[in-house]
Amino acid sequence: MEQGLDPDIKKYFIKILNSFAWGFLWLFGSLTAGIYFGLAYKTGKPFLFTVIFYTLSVLSLLALLRYYYRIWKK
Repeated sequence: MEQGLDPDIKKYFIKILNSFAWGFLWLFGSLTAGIYFGLAYKTGKPFLFTVIFYTLSVLSLLALLRYYYRIWKK
């Protein structure tokens, strides 16, 4: 009797773990930049910083969604 995981199940499990890890990393980075550094709201900083923050957040979210699509399409 063979021990270990089936290779297909292992690939699927790795996809799930990578999806959660990259999603958490994106969320943690956005929250850190937005709340801790105060870029998500305008309080004494130039308005341009807030616009740049939201633009980069949306672009990075689109990149993350594209990554999810490519990984789960296989």
